[in-house]
Amino acid sequence: MTSFDKAYFNLGYIDTLSYGDSFVHRLDPRVKLIVTIVFIVSVVSFPKYEILRLIPFFLFPVFMMTAGNIPSGFVLKRMLFVSPFVIMTGIFNPILDSKTFHLVSGLTISAGWVSFFSIMLRFLLTVSSALLLIATTSFYGVCHALNSLGLPRAFVIQMVFLYRYTFVLAGEAMRMVRGVTIRSSNRGMGMGTFVNLLGVLFLRTMKRSEAIYQAMCSRGFDGEVRLLRSLRIRLNDLAFAIISITLFIIFRWFDIPGYIGGLVIR
Repeated sequence: MTSFDKAYFNLGYIDTLSYGDSFVHRLDPRVKLIVTIVFIVSVVSFPKYEILRLIPFFLFPVFMMTAGNIPSGFVLKRMLFVSPFVIMTGIFNPILDSKTFHLVSGLTISAGWVSFFSIMLRFLLTVSSALLLIATTSFYGVCHALNSLGLPRAFVIQMVFLYRYTFVLAGEAMRMVRGVTIRSSNRGMGMGTFVNLLGVLFLRTMKRSEAIYQAMCSRGFDGEVRLLRSLRIRLNDLAFAIISITLFIIFRWFDIPGYIGGLVIR
């Protein structure tokens, strides 16, 4: 299997995870979406120099990962993939923010480094929670929840199509790359070949989109996002939402690490 094939199958692995039957998978998608949004808002609302008070929030992604039987390697690999963009966002903070923080007697640290570590913690928390939401709900489930919560249907349908036909486009590209690789005896491809492939891929995409649209119309597509099971909020969903949001409020407004540290020092 070529590296392109592996990347294609890894792209759809998150859908495979969403077919699980754990407690987290069975929760109502709308409840999980609302809880995740509250979690993300709580995390990003902290001041830029806050680090220790963000640590208790890791309980939520750890719980979702454990209860949903989501492999930790799956989450870590995808966070590592986008981490360079976040690192480039905050790596200049130590240069631009030259103030100093006094940690203990005689030990100081640049405020820029503090804000940089705070950015990295927020990145870990928010991205992991979004990944776990999709891995335990499926992208279609999230879109259905957005539609149920009042997001414009046209926007939701566009999101569904963008996600669904990313795999169609990737599959078409995979077949083309495989054919070129076989014909070139695994010597790779030059820039000219790559540009020609992009042109052919664009033409095939246009043709495929027309065929897909006609097939959808012939099968009676009416613009609705549907799931195999109907959405219904149960007692477990309410309990999960109330407990989670209550903990987020406590973590946000009370200094739990400071309180625990004070007890230990005593």
